Amino acid sequence: MQGEQFTPVAQALRDGDLDAAGLDDAHRKLMDFVATVTKHAYKVTDEQVQALRDVGWTDEQIAEAAYDAALFNLFVRLADTFGIEPPPAYEPDGVPAAVTRDPD
Repeated sequence: MQGEQFTPVAQALRDGDLDAAGLDDAHRKLMDFVATVTKHAYKVTDEQVQALRDVGWTDEQIAEAAYDAALFNLFVRLADTFGIEPPPAYEPDGVPAAVTRDPD
């Protein structure tokens, strides 16, 4: 709902602060995997995928996370290329910190 306050976890994720989000090990590993796909997909290792399996993620879930991350990154890059910005009403407080942070 527009103007609704975010829970502390959602706000931490919007801020790009995974430590403050208090994620369990399985979800933290998944977020780290998605970050690797986003920043340097060629650096995803068999060990990283196995670590996801070891905490309970199935191969189908891991693949879906990779597909979702890749597709989202495609949309963001296209929007950046063409200068497409969301209407201010969608982000009344400005673009979330997780989006504006330098990934490396």
